[in-house]
Amino acid sequence: MKHILTAFLVALGLSLCLPAPGTAAPRDGVMERVMQRGTLRVGFSSFVPWAMQDKEGKYIGFEIDVAERLAKDLGVKLQLVPTNWDGIIPALLSGKFDVIIGSMSITPQRLLSVNFSIPYDRAYVDVTLNREKAADIHVQEDLNREGVTIAVRTGTTAAAAAGRLFPKATLRMFNDEAPAVEEVLSGRAHAFVSSAPLPAMETLRHPDVLVQKFEARLDAQPVAFAVPKGDFDTLNVFDGWIRLVEEEGWLQERRNYWFKSDAWQSRLN
Repeated sequence: MKHILTAFLVALGLSLCLPAPGTAAPRDGVMERVMQRGTLRVGFSSFVPWAMQDKEGKYIGFEIDVAERLAKDLGVKLQLVPTNWDGIIPALLSGKFDVIIGSMSITPQRLLSVNFSIPYDRAYVDVTLNREKAADIHVQEDLNREGVTIAVRTGTTAAAAAGRLFPKATLRMFNDEAPAVEEVLSGRAHAFVSSAPLPAMETLRHPDVLVQKFEARLDAQPVAFAVPKGDFDTLNVFDGWIRLVEEEGWLQERRNYWFKSDAWQSRLN
């Protein structure tokens, strides 16, 4: 598989440098600029365990592994660009970075603004409850009633799913997961809805306060790279790379490490 990947990258380099007979070379494409610059700029936002800071302040996580491997295979340096989630697509379109690799799921609304690669993972929305405040909530449908407060992060798939599935509840929006979790821990909200595995992880960290009473996969969606519209040469590179590292087994190995084990938690504060 390493030989196949090497051959692919060699072909990529040739395709970026040489035009096909009778055609003009592509101009101003993202991948062309990346190769000329020698740096891949990746926009992302913090989502545990997709991307987060370790004890030394270095970003680690599933997305960081993906970005690092991609840059290495392309033979360029990696520049990570942390960005607020609610402004990450406008930042991409304004040229602040080359690609979003940030647990971004494909939705019809986002498709109106950007193009997506083939999926490299799937994300689903999960929920955890305050034991005392949500004592009378036993099934998922119990969340959809007046008087129930649900804490979510603004602009996320989780927020959209909660609004669609629980229209009678009150959604309390936050710019990050930490204050949303705190809202439930303090008893000011009944539930915290977010991308898995964060709700389950918070439940394990606070077993006396939080509980998961039912298995909830509220909204499973494919996760992909996002690039500006019209740049199909760049999408072709990303799609081919994803297929190769998936076939190699590397993507699954990274999923197992970040989403099915707690070995990485010792690297955090």
